Amino acid sequence: MKRLSLIFLVVFSMLLSACALNSSGDNESKDSGEKASTSAVKDAKGKSYKATDVSALPDKAKARKDTFIAGISAPGGVFLPYFYENGWDGNATTPIFAPLVDLDKDGKPVPILAESWETSKDQLTYTFHIRKNAKFSDGSPVTANDVAFTLKLLHDPAYNGYQDISLAAIKGGKEYKEGKAKTIEGIKAKDPQTIEITTDKVNAKALLILGGQVLSEKYYGKDYKYGKLDYLKDLYSKPLGAGPYVFSKYVPGQEIRYTANDKYYAGKPKTKNLIYKIIDKATSLQQFETGELDYAGFPADDDTVEQLKSLKFANIKVEPVNDYGLIYVNNTRPQFKDKEVRQALLYGLDRQKIVDVRFKGFGQVADIPVSPVSWAYNNQGVTEYKFDPKKAKKLLDKAGWKTGKSGIREKNGVQLKINYLTSDAEDAVIPIAKENYQDIGVKFEPDITDFNALVSKLTKKNYDFAAVSTSQILDPSDTVEELATKNPNNYMGYSNAKIDKLIQEGLGTLDITKRKEVYHELYKEFTQDPPYILIHYRQSARAISGQIEGLVPDNYTGIGSSLPNISIKK
Repeated sequence: MKRLSLIFLVVFSMLLSACALNSSGDNESKDSGEKASTSAVKDAKGKSYKATDVSALPDKAKARKDTFIAGISAPGGVFLPYFYENGWDGNATTPIFAPLVDLDKDGKPVPILAESWETSKDQLTYTFHIRKNAKFSDGSPVTANDVAFTLKLLHDPAYNGYQDISLAAIKGGKEYKEGKAKTIEGIKAKDPQTIEITTDKVNAKALLILGGQVLSEKYYGKDYKYGKLDYLKDLYSKPLGAGPYVFSKYVPGQEIRYTANDKYYAGKPKTKNLIYKIIDKATSLQQFETGELDYAGFPADDDTVEQLKSLKFANIKVEPVNDYGLIYVNNTRPQFKDKEVRQALLYGLDRQKIVDVRFKGFGQVADIPVSPVSWAYNNQGVTEYKFDPKKAKKLLDKAGWKTGKSGIREKNGVQLKINYLTSDAEDAVIPIAKENYQDIGVKFEPDITDFNALVSKLTKKNYDFAAVSTSQILDPSDTVEELATKNPNNYMGYSNAKIDKLIQEGLGTLDITKRKEVYHELYKEFTQDPPYILIHYRQSARAISGQIEGLVPDNYTGIGSSLPNISIKK
Protein backbone atom coordinates (compact mmCIF):
# COMPACT_ATOMS: atom_id res chain seq x y z
CA MET A 1 0.00 0.00 0.00
CA LYS A 2 1.35 3.41 -0.92
CA ARG A 3 1.15 5.93 1.83
CA LEU A 4 -1.16 8.85 1.09
CA SER A 5 1.00 11.83 0.20
CA LEU A 6 -0.93 14.38 2.23
CA ILE A 7 -3.62 12.78 4.30
CA PHE A 8 -2.73 11.95 7.87
CA LEU A 9 -5.88 12.33 9.87
CA VAL A 10 -4.79 13.42 13.30
CA VAL A 11 -6.85 14.78 16.12
CA PHE A 12 -4.11 14.06 18.63
CA SER A 13 -0.37 14.09 18.02
CA MET A 14 2.55 13.39 20.33
CA LEU A 15 4.89 15.26 18.00
CA LEU A 16 7.87 12.97 18.47
CA SER A 17 9.52 13.35 15.11
CA ALA A 18 8.95 13.63 11.40
CA CYS A 19 6.84 10.70 10.30
CA ALA A 20 8.24 10.39 6.80
CA LEU A 21 10.48 11.92 4.21
CA ASN A 22 7.96 14.23 2.65
CA SER A 23 8.91 17.91 2.82
CA SER A 24 8.30 21.65 3.38
CA GLY A 25 10.11 24.54 4.93
CA ASP A 26 9.44 25.52 8.49
CA ASN A 27 10.84 28.96 9.06
CA GLU A 28 9.62 32.07 10.82
CA SER A 29 7.48 34.44 8.80
CA LYS A 30 6.84 38.07 9.60
CA ASP A 31 3.42 37.67 8.06
CA SER A 32 2.49 34.57 9.99
CA GLY A 33 0.27 36.28 12.51
CA GLU A 34 -1.57 38.85 10.43
CA LYS A 35 -4.74 36.80 10.24
CA ALA A 36 -4.52 35.30 13.71
CA SER A 37 -7.79 35.13 15.59
CA THR A 38 -6.30 35.99 18.98
CA SER A 39 -3.07 37.31 20.40
CA ALA A 40 -2.25 33.79 21.53
CA VAL A 41 -1.41 32.74 17.98
CA LYS A 42 0.19 35.85 16.55
CA ASP A 43 3.76 34.88 17.37
CA ALA A 44 5.10 32.09 15.18
CA LYS A 45 7.78 31.50 17.82
CA GLY A 46 5.14 30.64 20.40
CA LYS A 47 5.35 31.04 24.16
CA SER A 48 7.51 29.30 26.74
CA TYR A 49 6.93 28.68 30.44
CA LYS A 50 9.83 27.50 32.59
CA ALA A 51 9.50 25.05 35.47
CA THR A 52 9.19 26.95 38.75
CA ASP A 53 9.87 24.10 41.17
CA VAL A 54 11.71 21.04 39.90
CA SER A 55 11.54 19.54 43.39
CA ALA A 56 7.82 19.05 42.74
CA LEU A 57 8.67 16.22 40.34
CA PRO A 58 6.77 12.99 41.07
CA ASP A 59 8.80 10.24 42.71
CA LYS A 60 8.54 8.06 39.60
CA ALA A 61 10.37 10.71 37.58
CA LYS A 62 12.96 11.38 40.29
CA ALA A 63 13.77 7.69 40.45
CA ARG A 64 14.88 7.65 36.81
CA LYS A 65 18.60 8.37 36.58
CA ASP A 66 19.47 6.92 33.18
CA THR A 67 16.16 6.62 31.29
CA PHE A 68 14.17 9.10 29.21
CA ILE A 69 10.51 8.30 28.48
CA ALA A 70 8.44 9.97 25.76
CA GLY A 71 4.86 9.33 24.70
CA ILE A 72 3.97 7.77 21.36
CA SER A 73 0.53 6.95 20.03
CA ALA A 74 0.12 3.71 18.07
CA PRO A 75 3.16 2.06 16.42
CA GLY A 76 2.53 -0.98 14.26
CA GLY A 77 5.81 -2.81 14.73
CA VAL A 78 7.41 -2.26 11.30
CA PHE A 79 10.73 -0.76 12.36
CA LEU A 80 12.36 -0.34 8.98
CA PRO A 81 12.56 3.01 7.17
CA TYR A 82 10.80 3.20 3.81
CA PHE A 83 8.69 0.08 4.54
CA TYR A 84 6.31 1.07 7.34
CA GLU A 85 2.75 2.20 6.63
CA ASN A 86 2.03 3.55 10.11
CA GLY A 87 3.49 7.01 10.71
CA TRP A 88 4.20 6.18 14.35
CA ASP A 89 6.60 3.49 13.14
CA GLY A 90 8.43 6.36 11.47
CA ASN A 91 8.85 7.92 14.91
CA ALA A 92 10.02 4.58 16.27
CA THR A 93 12.73 4.16 13.62
CA THR A 94 14.19 7.66 14.05
CA PRO A 95 16.43 6.79 17.04
CA ILE A 96 17.75 3.69 15.25
CA PHE A 97 18.45 4.90 11.72
CA ALA A 98 20.43 8.02 10.88
CA PRO A 99 20.22 9.81 7.51
CA LEU A 100 23.01 11.36 5.50
CA VAL A 101 21.21 14.72 5.72
CA ASP A 102 18.52 16.02 8.05
CA LEU A 103 16.78 19.33 8.72
CA ASP A 104 17.54 21.81 11.48
CA LYS A 105 14.95 23.74 13.49
CA ASP A 106 14.51 26.21 10.61
CA GLY A 107 14.01 23.56 7.96
CA LYS A 108 17.49 23.92 6.50
CA PRO A 109 19.54 20.83 5.56
CA VAL A 110 22.34 19.83 7.94
CA PRO A 111 24.91 17.01 7.71
CA ILE A 112 24.45 13.86 9.82
CA LEU A 113 26.16 10.71 8.49
CA ALA A 114 27.40 12.79 5.57
CA GLU A 115 30.20 15.05 6.72
CA SER A 116 29.50 17.29 3.74
CA TRP A 117 28.10 17.30 0.22
CA GLU A 118 28.44 19.23 -3.02
CA THR A 119 26.01 19.93 -5.81
CA SER A 120 27.26 20.38 -9.36
CA LYS A 121 26.82 23.69 -11.19
CA ASP A 122 23.97 22.27 -13.24
CA GLN A 123 22.33 21.11 -9.95
CA LEU A 124 22.03 17.56 -11.25
CA THR A 125 24.85 15.74 -9.46
CA TYR A 126 25.18 15.30 -5.69
CA THR A 127 28.40 14.13 -4.09
CA PHE A 128 28.14 12.96 -0.47
CA HIS A 129 31.19 12.53 1.77
CA ILE A 130 30.41 10.02 4.51
CA ARG A 131 32.01 10.48 7.91
CA LYS A 132 34.94 8.13 8.44
CA ASN A 133 33.75 7.33 11.95
CA ALA A 134 30.15 6.60 10.91
CA LYS A 135 29.27 3.06 11.97
CA PHE A 136 26.24 0.84 12.27
CA SER A 137 25.48 -0.43 15.75
CA ASP A 138 27.15 -3.77 14.94
CA GLY A 139 30.43 -1.91 14.45
CA SER A 140 30.55 -2.16 10.65
CA PRO A 141 31.33 1.10 8.81
CA VAL A 142 28.73 3.11 6.93
CA THR A 143 29.96 3.20 3.35
CA ALA A 144 29.01 4.45 -0.08
CA ASN A 145 27.90 0.90 -0.91
CA ASP A 146 25.31 1.04 1.88
CA VAL A 147 23.90 4.26 0.44
CA ALA A 148 23.86 2.72 -3.04
CA PHE A 149 22.11 -0.39 -1.69
CA THR A 150 19.45 1.72 0.04
CA LEU A 151 18.68 3.59 -3.18
CA LYS A 152 18.67 0.33 -5.13
CA LEU A 153 16.05 -1.15 -2.79
CA LEU A 154 13.83 1.87 -3.38
CA HIS A 155 14.09 1.29 -7.14
CA ASP A 156 13.25 -2.40 -6.90
CA PRO A 157 10.03 -3.25 -8.75
CA ALA A 158 8.76 -5.05 -5.63
CA TYR A 159 9.08 -1.94 -3.48
CA ASN A 160 5.70 -0.29 -2.85
CA GLY A 161 6.34 1.81 0.26
CA TYR A 162 5.72 5.48 0.94
CA GLN A 163 8.94 6.82 -0.60
CA ASP A 164 8.53 7.69 -4.27
CA ILE A 165 12.16 7.51 -5.37
CA SER A 166 11.18 8.50 -8.92
CA LEU A 167 10.89 12.10 -7.64
CA ALA A 168 14.67 12.21 -7.36
CA ALA A 169 14.96 11.14 -11.03
CA ILE A 170 18.28 9.29 -10.60
CA LYS A 171 19.84 8.62 -13.97
CA GLY A 172 19.11 5.03 -15.00
CA GLY A 173 16.74 4.44 -12.10
CA LYS A 174 13.72 3.90 -14.32
CA GLU A 175 15.63 1.39 -16.48
CA TYR A 176 16.70 -0.57 -13.39
CA LYS A 177 13.16 -0.64 -12.03
CA GLU A 178 11.85 -1.91 -15.37
CA GLY A 179 14.51 -4.64 -15.53
CA LYS A 180 16.23 -3.09 -18.53
CA ALA A 181 19.51 -2.55 -16.64
CA LYS A 182 21.35 -4.49 -13.94
CA THR A 183 22.73 -1.38 -12.26
CA ILE A 184 21.62 2.21 -11.76
CA GLU A 185 23.78 4.34 -14.02
CA GLY A 186 23.59 7.51 -11.93
CA ILE A 187 24.86 5.94 -8.69
CA LYS A 188 28.64 5.67 -8.36
CA ALA A 189 30.58 4.75 -5.24
CA LYS A 190 33.82 6.66 -5.84
CA ASP A 191 35.44 5.22 -2.69
CA PRO A 192 34.18 3.85 0.66
CA GLN A 193 33.41 7.35 1.94
CA THR A 194 32.26 9.05 -1.27
CA ILE A 195 29.18 8.49 -3.39
CA GLU A 196 28.18 10.46 -6.49
CA ILE A 197 24.55 10.50 -7.58
CA THR A 198 23.51 12.01 -10.90
CA THR A 199 19.91 12.95 -11.63
CA ASP A 200 18.09 13.67 -14.87
CA LYS A 201 16.32 16.81 -13.67
CA VAL A 202 16.64 19.46 -11.00
CA ASN A 203 14.44 18.81 -7.99
CA ALA A 204 14.49 20.88 -4.81
CA LYS A 205 13.55 17.81 -2.76
CA ALA A 206 16.27 15.56 -4.19
CA LEU A 207 18.83 16.32 -1.47
CA LEU A 208 16.62 14.97 1.32
CA ILE A 209 15.43 12.01 -0.74
CA LEU A 210 18.96 10.99 -1.73
CA GLY A 211 20.28 11.76 1.73
CA GLY A 212 17.70 9.75 3.65
CA GLN A 213 18.16 7.08 6.31
CA VAL A 214 20.88 4.56 5.38
CA LEU A 215 20.36 0.80 5.49
CA SER A 216 23.22 -1.66 6.01
CA GLU A 217 23.87 -3.72 2.89
CA LYS A 218 25.62 -6.36 5.00
CA TYR A 219 22.53 -6.81 7.19
CA TYR A 220 19.57 -5.97 4.96
CA GLY A 221 21.09 -7.02 1.64
CA LYS A 222 22.50 -10.46 2.37
CA ASP A 223 19.36 -12.17 1.02
CA TYR A 224 18.46 -9.54 -1.58
CA LYS A 225 17.22 -10.75 -4.95
CA TYR A 226 15.88 -8.42 -7.61
CA GLY A 227 12.10 -8.23 -7.50
CA LYS A 228 11.81 -10.11 -4.20
CA LEU A 229 11.65 -8.09 -1.00
CA ASP A 230 9.47 -10.29 1.20
CA TYR A 231 12.60 -11.51 3.02
CA LEU A 232 12.81 -8.10 4.69
CA LYS A 233 9.62 -8.77 6.66
CA ASP A 234 11.61 -11.06 8.96
CA LEU A 235 13.79 -8.05 9.82
CA TYR A 236 11.00 -5.55 10.52
CA SER A 237 11.20 -6.37 14.22
CA LYS A 238 15.01 -6.71 14.28
CA PRO A 239 16.25 -3.30 13.14
CA LEU A 240 19.93 -2.41 12.83
CA GLY A 241 20.99 1.13 11.98
CA ALA A 242 23.55 3.87 12.53
CA GLY A 243 21.45 6.11 14.76
CA PRO A 244 22.07 7.25 18.34
CA TYR A 245 20.10 4.37 19.87
CA VAL A 246 19.89 0.60 19.42
CA PHE A 247 16.55 -1.17 19.37
CA SER A 248 16.08 -3.37 22.44
CA LYS A 249 12.47 -4.52 22.81
CA TYR A 250 8.95 -3.87 21.57
CA VAL A 251 5.97 -4.74 23.76
CA PRO A 252 2.84 -4.18 21.62
CA GLY A 253 0.39 -1.82 23.27
CA GLN A 254 2.91 -0.86 25.95
CA GLU A 255 6.32 0.44 24.92
CA ILE A 256 9.40 0.40 22.69
CA ARG A 257 12.79 0.19 24.44
CA TYR A 258 16.19 1.36 23.20
CA THR A 259 19.73 1.53 24.59
CA ALA A 260 22.40 4.10 23.78
CA ASN A 261 24.58 3.23 20.78
CA ASP A 262 28.24 3.43 21.80
CA LYS A 263 29.17 3.22 18.09
CA TYR A 264 27.30 6.42 17.18
CA TYR A 265 29.52 8.77 15.19
CA ALA A 266 28.85 11.75 17.48
CA GLY A 267 29.55 9.74 20.62
CA LYS A 268 27.39 7.62 22.88
CA PRO A 269 24.19 9.49 23.86
CA LYS A 270 24.23 11.02 27.32
CA THR A 271 21.20 9.03 28.51
CA LYS A 272 21.60 5.25 28.56
CA ASN A 273 18.00 4.19 28.00
CA LEU A 274 15.19 5.53 25.84
CA ILE A 275 11.57 4.38 26.09
CA TYR A 276 8.69 5.34 23.82
CA LYS A 277 5.65 4.62 25.97
CA ILE A 278 2.42 3.93 24.09
CA ILE A 279 -0.29 6.27 25.34
CA ASP A 280 -3.66 7.64 24.29
CA LYS A 281 -5.42 10.98 24.44
CA ALA A 282 -7.45 10.14 27.51
CA THR A 283 -4.51 9.28 29.76
CA SER A 284 -1.47 11.13 28.43
CA LEU A 285 -1.79 14.23 30.60
CA GLN A 286 -2.35 12.14 33.69
CA GLN A 287 0.73 10.04 32.86
CA PHE A 288 2.84 13.16 32.54
CA GLU A 289 1.48 14.48 35.84
CA THR A 290 2.35 11.27 37.66
CA GLY A 291 5.88 11.14 36.26
CA GLU A 292 5.38 8.21 33.90
CA LEU A 293 6.46 10.43 31.00
CA ASP A 294 9.31 12.90 30.65
CA TYR A 295 7.90 14.38 27.47
CA ALA A 296 4.56 14.56 25.69
CA GLY A 297 2.67 16.84 23.32
CA PHE A 298 -0.93 17.95 23.71
CA PRO A 299 -3.49 19.92 21.71
CA ALA A 300 -3.17 23.44 23.13
CA ASP A 301 -5.98 25.07 25.09
CA ASP A 302 -6.14 27.27 28.18
CA ASP A 303 -7.13 24.46 30.51
CA THR A 304 -4.30 22.18 29.38
CA VAL A 305 -1.67 24.93 29.51
CA GLU A 306 -2.81 26.07 32.95
CA GLN A 307 -2.88 22.51 34.22
CA LEU A 308 0.67 21.94 32.98
CA LYS A 309 1.84 25.22 34.54
CA SER A 310 0.26 24.26 37.86
CA LEU A 311 2.49 21.19 38.04
CA LYS A 312 5.48 23.54 38.55
CA PHE A 313 7.99 20.87 37.42
CA ALA A 314 7.27 21.18 33.68
CA ASN A 315 8.99 23.26 31.01
CA ILE A 316 6.26 24.12 28.50
CA LYS A 317 6.40 25.34 24.93
CA VAL A 318 3.21 26.48 23.20
CA GLU A 319 3.72 27.12 19.50
CA PRO A 320 2.27 26.64 16.01
CA VAL A 321 2.46 23.18 14.51
CA ASN A 322 3.85 22.60 11.04
CA ASP A 323 0.63 21.31 9.50
CA TYR A 324 -2.92 22.48 8.76
CA GLY A 325 -6.47 21.17 8.67
CA LEU A 326 -8.73 21.22 5.63
CA ILE A 327 -11.81 19.77 3.99
CA TYR A 328 -11.26 17.91 0.76
CA VAL A 329 -13.77 18.74 -1.97
CA ASN A 330 -14.38 16.19 -4.69
CA ASN A 331 -13.95 18.28 -7.83
CA THR A 332 -15.13 15.39 -10.00
CA ARG A 333 -18.65 15.75 -8.62
CA PRO A 334 -20.75 17.83 -11.08
CA GLN A 335 -21.88 20.25 -8.35
CA PHE A 336 -18.29 21.11 -7.39
CA LYS A 337 -16.66 21.44 -10.82
CA ASP A 338 -17.57 25.13 -11.03
CA LYS A 339 -15.04 27.22 -9.08
CA GLU A 340 -17.80 29.74 -8.24
CA VAL A 341 -19.53 27.00 -6.24
CA ARG A 342 -16.31 26.18 -4.37
CA GLN A 343 -15.79 29.88 -3.70
CA ALA A 344 -19.37 30.16 -2.44
CA LEU A 345 -18.88 27.24 -0.08
CA LEU A 346 -15.82 29.00 1.36
CA TYR A 347 -17.63 32.30 1.83
CA GLY A 348 -20.64 30.50 3.26
CA LEU A 349 -18.76 28.69 6.04
CA ASP A 350 -17.88 30.48 9.28
CA ARG A 351 -14.38 29.04 9.56
CA GLN A 352 -13.43 31.51 12.31
CA LYS A 353 -16.19 30.08 14.49
CA ILE A 354 -14.98 26.54 13.80
CA VAL A 355 -11.43 27.51 14.82
CA ASP A 356 -12.64 29.30 17.95
CA VAL A 357 -14.74 26.31 19.03
CA ARG A 358 -12.06 23.77 18.27
CA PHE A 359 -8.93 25.56 19.51
CA LYS A 360 -10.24 28.19 21.93
CA GLY A 361 -7.69 30.85 21.02
CA PHE A 362 -4.87 28.49 20.07
CA GLY A 363 -5.53 28.36 16.36
CA GLN A 364 -6.22 30.57 13.37
CA VAL A 365 -8.08 30.31 10.08
CA ALA A 366 -5.86 28.84 7.37
CA ASP A 367 -5.52 30.99 4.26
CA ILE A 368 -2.92 29.27 2.05
CA PRO A 369 -1.75 25.64 1.78
CA VAL A 370 1.36 25.89 3.92
CA SER A 371 2.03 26.40 7.61
CA PRO A 372 2.63 29.96 8.94
CA VAL A 373 5.99 28.81 10.30
CA SER A 374 7.22 27.87 6.82
CA TRP A 375 9.79 29.93 4.96
CA ALA A 376 7.38 29.82 2.02
CA TYR A 377 4.44 31.35 3.89
CA ASN A 378 3.27 34.59 2.21
CA ASN A 379 -0.42 35.55 2.25
CA GLN A 380 0.00 38.98 0.68
CA GLY A 381 -2.37 39.54 -2.23
CA VAL A 382 -4.21 36.24 -1.91
CA THR A 383 -7.99 36.08 -2.16
CA GLU A 384 -9.57 36.16 1.28
CA TYR A 385 -12.71 34.25 2.15
CA LYS A 386 -14.09 35.90 5.25
CA PHE A 387 -17.52 34.65 6.25
CA ASP A 388 -20.01 36.34 3.91
CA PRO A 389 -23.31 34.49 3.31
CA LYS A 390 -24.60 37.22 0.97
CA LYS A 391 -21.62 36.83 -1.33
CA ALA A 392 -22.00 33.05 -1.16
CA LYS A 393 -25.63 33.30 -2.28
CA LYS A 394 -24.74 35.60 -5.18
CA LEU A 395 -22.06 33.19 -6.40
CA LEU A 396 -24.44 30.24 -6.23
CA ASP A 397 -27.08 32.22 -8.14
CA LYS A 398 -24.48 33.09 -10.75
CA ALA A 399 -23.52 29.44 -11.06
CA GLY A 400 -27.16 28.55 -11.78
CA TRP A 401 -28.07 27.00 -8.44
CA LYS A 402 -31.52 28.41 -7.61
CA THR A 403 -33.44 27.90 -4.38
CA GLY A 404 -36.16 25.27 -4.80
CA LYS A 405 -39.47 24.79 -2.97
CA SER A 406 -37.76 22.75 -0.27
CA GLY A 407 -35.35 25.61 0.45
CA ILE A 408 -32.48 23.61 -1.05
CA ARG A 409 -30.80 24.98 -4.18
CA GLU A 410 -31.30 23.03 -7.38
CA LYS A 411 -29.83 22.91 -10.87
CA ASN A 412 -31.06 20.72 -13.69
CA GLY A 413 -33.30 18.90 -11.21
CA VAL A 414 -30.44 18.03 -8.86
CA GLN A 415 -30.32 19.38 -5.31
CA LEU A 416 -27.13 20.87 -3.89
CA LYS A 417 -26.31 18.41 -1.12
CA ILE A 418 -23.03 17.73 0.65
CA ASN A 419 -22.14 14.44 2.30
CA TYR A 420 -19.35 15.18 4.80
CA LEU A 421 -16.96 12.35 5.76
CA THR A 422 -15.26 12.59 9.14
CA SER A 423 -13.77 10.13 11.62
CA ASP A 424 -14.43 12.46 14.56
CA ALA A 425 -17.87 12.17 16.15
CA GLU A 426 -17.29 15.51 17.91
CA ASP A 427 -16.09 17.33 14.78
CA ALA A 428 -16.78 21.05 15.34
CA VAL A 429 -17.41 21.51 11.62
CA ILE A 430 -20.66 19.53 11.70
CA PRO A 431 -23.06 21.82 13.63
CA ILE A 432 -21.57 25.02 12.23
CA ALA A 433 -21.53 23.89 8.60
CA LYS A 434 -25.02 22.46 8.93
CA GLU A 435 -26.39 25.82 10.06
CA ASN A 436 -24.27 27.97 7.71
CA TYR A 437 -25.01 25.94 4.60
CA GLN A 438 -28.71 25.65 5.34
CA ASP A 439 -28.80 29.46 5.40
CA ILE A 440 -27.46 29.63 1.83
CA GLY A 441 -29.63 26.77 0.56
CA VAL A 442 -27.19 23.88 0.75
CA LYS A 443 -28.00 20.62 2.54
CA PHE A 444 -25.13 19.36 4.68
CA GLU A 445 -25.18 15.75 5.89
CA PRO A 446 -22.41 14.38 8.15
CA ASP A 447 -21.16 10.83 7.61
CA ILE A 448 -19.16 9.70 10.64
CA THR A 449 -17.01 6.71 9.75
CA ASP A 450 -13.79 5.03 10.84
CA PHE A 451 -10.39 6.07 9.53
CA ASN A 452 -9.84 3.14 7.17
CA ALA A 453 -13.27 3.50 5.58
CA LEU A 454 -12.69 7.21 5.09
CA VAL A 455 -9.35 6.62 3.38
CA SER A 456 -10.89 3.96 1.16
CA LYS A 457 -13.60 6.36 -0.02
CA LEU A 458 -11.04 9.11 -0.62
CA THR A 459 -8.80 6.97 -2.80
CA LYS A 460 -11.81 5.91 -4.86
CA LYS A 461 -13.09 9.51 -5.06
CA ASN A 462 -16.31 8.24 -3.51
CA TYR A 463 -17.10 11.31 -1.41
CA ASP A 464 -18.31 14.93 -1.50
CA PHE A 465 -16.44 16.53 1.42
CA ALA A 466 -13.91 14.88 3.75
CA ALA A 467 -12.16 16.16 6.89
CA VAL A 468 -8.39 15.70 6.72
CA SER A 469 -5.19 17.12 8.10
CA THR A 470 -1.76 17.28 6.54
CA SER A 471 1.10 15.30 7.98
CA GLN A 472 4.15 17.21 9.16
CA ILE A 473 5.27 19.55 6.36
CA LEU A 474 8.96 19.50 5.44
CA ASP A 475 8.89 21.26 2.08
CA PRO A 476 6.23 23.61 0.63
CA SER A 477 5.92 21.38 -2.40
CA ASP A 478 4.52 18.54 -0.29
CA THR A 479 1.15 20.16 0.23
CA VAL A 480 0.59 21.22 -3.38
CA GLU A 481 2.02 18.30 -5.37
CA GLU A 482 -1.23 16.40 -4.96
CA LEU A 483 -3.00 19.21 -6.84
CA ALA A 484 -1.14 18.33 -10.05
CA THR A 485 -3.55 17.08 -12.71
CA LYS A 486 -1.58 13.89 -13.38
CA ASN A 487 -0.66 13.08 -9.79
CA PRO A 488 -2.14 9.65 -8.92
CA ASN A 489 -2.67 10.96 -5.36
CA ASN A 490 -4.88 13.81 -6.59
CA TYR A 491 -7.92 12.50 -4.73
CA MET A 492 -9.87 15.69 -5.39
CA GLY A 493 -9.82 15.38 -9.17
CA TYR A 494 -8.59 18.98 -9.34
CA SER A 495 -7.03 20.37 -12.51
CA ASN A 496 -5.49 23.77 -13.14
CA ALA A 497 -2.84 24.22 -15.83
CA LYS A 498 -1.26 27.23 -14.09
CA ILE A 499 -1.00 25.33 -10.81
CA ASP A 500 0.58 22.39 -12.67
CA LYS A 501 3.19 24.72 -14.15
CA LEU A 502 3.97 26.42 -10.82
CA ILE A 503 4.34 23.10 -9.00
CA GLN A 504 7.06 22.11 -11.44
CA GLU A 505 8.73 25.52 -11.24
CA GLY A 506 8.79 25.31 -7.47
CA LEU A 507 10.61 22.00 -7.62
CA GLY A 508 12.81 22.96 -10.56
CA THR A 509 15.27 25.20 -8.72
CA LEU A 510 17.39 24.98 -5.58
CA ASP A 511 17.32 28.77 -5.19
CA ILE A 512 15.13 29.42 -2.15
CA THR A 513 14.46 33.04 -3.17
CA LYS A 514 13.08 31.91 -6.52
CA ARG A 515 11.09 29.17 -4.84
CA LYS A 516 9.48 31.72 -2.50
CA GLU A 517 8.38 33.79 -5.51
CA VAL A 518 6.94 30.74 -7.26
CA TYR A 519 4.96 29.57 -4.24
CA HIS A 520 3.61 33.05 -3.61
CA GLU A 521 2.28 33.10 -7.17
CA LEU A 522 0.89 29.61 -6.69
CA TYR A 523 -0.92 30.61 -3.49
CA LYS A 524 -2.59 33.52 -5.26
CA GLU A 525 -3.82 31.22 -8.02
CA PHE A 526 -4.84 28.61 -5.45
CA THR A 527 -7.12 31.06 -3.64
CA GLN A 528 -8.69 32.28 -6.88
CA ASP A 529 -9.48 28.71 -7.94
CA PRO A 530 -9.73 26.87 -4.59
CA PRO A 531 -9.54 23.07 -4.89
CA TYR A 532 -10.68 22.54 -1.30
CA ILE A 533 -11.63 24.37 1.90
CA LEU A 534 -8.80 25.37 4.19
CA ILE A 535 -9.85 25.34 7.84
CA HIS A 536 -7.14 25.88 10.44
CA TYR A 537 -3.59 26.27 11.62
CA ARG A 538 -3.18 25.02 15.18
CA GLN A 539 -0.86 25.16 18.15
CA SER A 540 0.42 22.43 20.42
CA ALA A 541 1.61 22.39 24.01
CA ARG A 542 4.81 20.43 24.50
CA ALA A 543 5.69 19.54 28.06
CA ILE A 544 9.16 18.49 29.24
CA SER A 545 10.03 17.29 32.73
CA GLY A 546 12.14 19.89 34.54
CA GLN A 547 14.94 17.42 35.20
CA ILE A 548 15.49 16.82 31.48
CA GLU A 549 18.19 18.86 29.77
CA GLY A 550 19.15 19.07 26.10
CA LEU A 551 15.70 18.30 24.69
CA VAL A 552 14.71 20.89 22.09
CA PRO A 553 11.66 19.74 20.06
CA ASP A 554 11.20 21.40 16.68
CA ASN A 555 8.74 21.38 13.80
CA TYR A 556 10.92 19.26 11.52
CA THR A 557 12.43 16.41 13.50
CA GLY A 558 10.29 16.60 16.62
CA ILE A 559 12.59 15.30 19.35
CA GLY A 560 14.65 13.22 16.92
CA SER A 561 17.61 15.57 16.58
CA SER A 562 17.77 16.10 20.36
CA LEU A 563 18.01 12.45 21.35
CA PRO A 564 21.83 12.22 21.55
CA ASN A 565 21.97 15.31 23.78
CA ILE A 566 19.31 14.50 26.35
CA SER A 567 20.55 14.26 29.92
CA ILE A 568 18.94 13.98 33.35
CA LYS A 569 19.87 16.42 36.09
CA LYS A 570 21.51 14.71 39.02
